[in-house]
Formats: sequence, C-alpha cells, structure tokens
Amino acid sequence: MTPCISVIMSVYNAERHLSDAIRSILDQTFTDFEFLIVDDGSRDNSGAIMDTFAANDPRIRVIRQENRGLIASLNRMLDEALAPLIARMDADDISLPTRFERQIAFLSQHADHGVVGTNTHELDEDGTVFECSDLHPLDHSSIATAMEYRSPICHPSVLMRREVIMAAGGYRSPYVHCEDYDLWLRLLDRTRLANLPDRLLLYRRSPGQVSAQHEIDQKIGAALAWAAHLERVAGRTDPTVGLQTVPVLDTLDTTFGQSGVARAVRSKVALGMIYSAAAMRGRGFELLLRHIREGGNRDGLWRTVLRLLTFRQPLGAFRLAAALLRQTFVPG
Repeated sequence: MTPCISVIMSVYNAERHLSDAIRSILDQTFTDFEFLIVDDGSRDNSGAIMDTFAANDPRIRVIRQENRGLIASLNRMLDEALAPLIARMDADDISLPTRFERQIAFLSQHADHGVVGTNTHELDEDGTVFECSDLHPLDHSSIATAMEYRSPICHPSVLMRREVIMAAGGYRSPYVHCEDYDLWLRLLDRTRLANLPDRLLLYRRSPGQVSAQHEIDQKIGAALAWAAHLERVAGRTDPTVGLQTVPVLDTLDTTFGQSGVARAVRSKVALGMIYSAAAMRGRGFELLLRHIREGGNRDGLWRTVLRLLTFRQPLGAFRLAAALLRQTFVPG
C-alpha cells in the first residue's frame, strides 16, 4: 500500500543528535508514512544508528551513497519517494508528536496549497529549549512579501505536495545553502504557501551548522535567487536554469544579459552582512566597501562604523568611515 507521506532526511556525520531526530518521527501520532534516510557518506557512527532503527521499523528505508551534498541527496529522495506528500526533516532537529497530524489536516482542507510549514522553538547543542516569541508569517500573501528579505518558511518543518515540487524542478544545484529559499521563490506563482502558527518543530542552532559556516555563500546564493525571481516576474527566462554553480559575481551582467545585476546582487549581499562579525572580517566587508564606491545606499552605515568597533575591528571601522566620507564629498 502506498504511504501517505514520504519523510526525507539527509545525514552526514550527525551521530550526536540523530537518534532523537529519528525517534521524533517514529513517535508521530500520524503513522502512515515511509521514512527515507540518505547516509551521505558519513564517517562517524550515523550509519549504524540508522541501521539499528531500520531493523526495528519497516517504514525506514536507508539509502547509502558517497558524499554528494544536501541538494543531490534531497533530489534523490524526491525521485525515490512513493508518497504524494513529502515531509522534510533534519538530522539534528526534533518534530513534536502532532506535527504530521496537523499538517495533513491543513493540506486536506486547503487543496490550493502546496507547502505548509510550522513555527518553531529552538534547541542548543545540549538540548536546552529556547522559546521563540516571534512567528513566521502564516498566509501566502505575507510569506510572499517577506521573501524579498529572508526565507520565511523553516525548511525542515515543511510538508509539501510532491507533484508540485517535481513540476518546479526540485532543488537546484547552484543554490547550495539556500536551496529552500530558491524553491519557495519558484513556487510562488505555482501554488500557495502557508505556515501553521503551532510550534511543531524544535530547530537546532549550533555554531557548526551550515548557515553559520557558509554565511556569505548563502547570502550570495539567496541574492542570485532573488534576481532570478525578478526575471521570472518580468516574464523573462530565468538565466540560472541549468547552471551547476553560482557564477562569479562580476559576470552576472553577462549571465543575465543586462547591466546592473552584478551591482544589485553585491549590494544585497553587502547590506545583509553588516550585522555579522565574521563576515565583516572578510569578504563581506570588502563587498560593503565596493557597494559604497559604486554609490550604493549608505543609510544607516555610520551605525555600522560603531558596530565594527563593538566587533573589535577598529581598522575596519576606520576604513568604512573613510569610504563613507569620501563618497559624501565626491563632486556631483
């Protein structure tokens, strides 16, 4: 019998929290699912952990491969999934018991919706729960508005209609570390998106997670995804279709066949990095200086000078102040 949900989870060296993540899926009140777990070339004890669970629960299907990364793993599981609905899960998060039950109920009542996420609380590395006071936007219109600035849907919390995701092309290779944001943007004109107000996922925050390690690359990919979205909205062809990697920023005008795209992407990335101490020590700071030299929006950047001092980066504060003053007094 075909299951109602295919749960997909990619695992790479996740032994510390993997058992809790798997158990939280097996303990769902809605039980009609298959559980696909890709062992993406793990070198720790993750493989043995998932094998132990699979030996005791026939709903689990372990797929082994050499390390190919999250996007390739997700697309492989989408291809192999048997169910019409896809539930995402990460190997260090915890789904609360009624998550699937409530999401199934929502999609059953909203045939025009292809994706429903949930709100979340957060966990630290030791399992301490931090209750979040803010909410993700709930309805499609609010989600679409928020997309310009951030990804307003927690990826590992979603339940999605497989046919909608496959029709959109699944996850795309260039958008490493922001594959979900690119997908939500491509779905905006294909289906409706929503979040439940219920906090049905405990989302793990840790210093080693991908978004922290690859912050600038993530911002560049997200800015590129937004630029591609604007092309589609304008009725033009998405120039990133078929790309395997993110183009060099300075070549984006050529890639998009119009001037100003590279500058717009650099500016979006630069202004998105000003609160990150790590980014302001490296590429993010250099992108910010170039943004200023190119005459980009300088509103609020004097506060960034002060922020750099709190980051213990006095030289950076001096260089930024000098760049702002130089641009202020440029003739004309």
